[in-house]
Amino acid sequence: MVEKCLITNVQRYSINDGPGIRTLVVTMGCNLKCLWCHNPETISGKNELYWRTTLCVQCGLCIEACPQEAILPPIPVEEAREEGSAYHKIDRTKCDLCMKCVDVCIYDALAPAGNYLTSDEVLDEVERDKPFYKNSGGGMTIGGGEPTTHINFLMELLVKGKEKGLHICLDTNGISSWSSYEKTIPYVDLYLIDFKNMDTKKHAKATGAGNEKILENVRKLSEKGCKIRGRVPVVYDFNDNDENFEQLAEFINSLPNPVEGIDLLPFHNWCQNKYRWLGLDWPLEDEESMDPMEVEGFQEILASRGIVCTIGG
Repeated sequence: MVEKCLITNVQRYSINDGPGIRTLVVTMGCNLKCLWCHNPETISGKNELYWRTTLCVQCGLCIEACPQEAILPPIPVEEAREEGSAYHKIDRTKCDLCMKCVDVCIYDALAPAGNYLTSDEVLDEVERDKPFYKNSGGGMTIGGGEPTTHINFLMELLVKGKEKGLHICLDTNGISSWSSYEKTIPYVDLYLIDFKNMDTKKHAKATGAGNEKILENVRKLSEKGCKIRGRVPVVYDFNDNDENFEQLAEFINSLPNPVEGIDLLPFHNWCQNKYRWLGLDWPLEDEESMDPMEVEGFQEILASRGIVCTIGG
């Protein structure tokens, strides 16, 4: 049986997801629910339906196509696009994601968030950028969502990718079973793993799970000699304090093998449109993006403990 996976994006020319110029494969489905998630379409693991307001001309073709009567009647375009408008084209309580509205939308205002692809289809797209990989030291990065929630597909993609000579990064939250990570070791050149908060209770409150399994998996990967690069999404009133980074430094320096480095990722709110397209409220919508200068003190804490640390991916 050919494995398929819901893929929301195969992003070419990515420069923030591992070394060099890379192609980022974004899988759908995640086993955490982070408050600040910038890829809300990847959380549920099922396909999602976007309604892109700025492309919608309120023509009404989708109403006729919808068997569930889940499409609201048209309103004036300007009113629908007005900032703060409460109008949303889709009644999500009725929508069964049949995507028949997508088939008739000639303006691409209605679109699926993802598509089912085989590993071969993904790699066909990835290999288009192969000349860039050779010159920059890049390759393929598999992220999400959480790619280890599709372990059979992931392994197929890893094995075939390595057969093609690709440098492979696995961007993971670290919370899946050790048996899953152990399978990936022969094929992954670099693990990109988030350290969201060193306090497990705070971690659980903002993500839905504590951090114990993550730290345990990181230690086991380190014991196996795997290359690891940590990433810290720095979020206001969650982990933006010296104590968190002092504890992170202590943990990093306790590992059997040193990490490649730590990337600090200041919070930004550039994903607001995705939440609107999905008809979702985002509790951090009104939060201002963080200036990179605001995390320089945390960079200094890690650097003072001998840890290579950058701001940005």
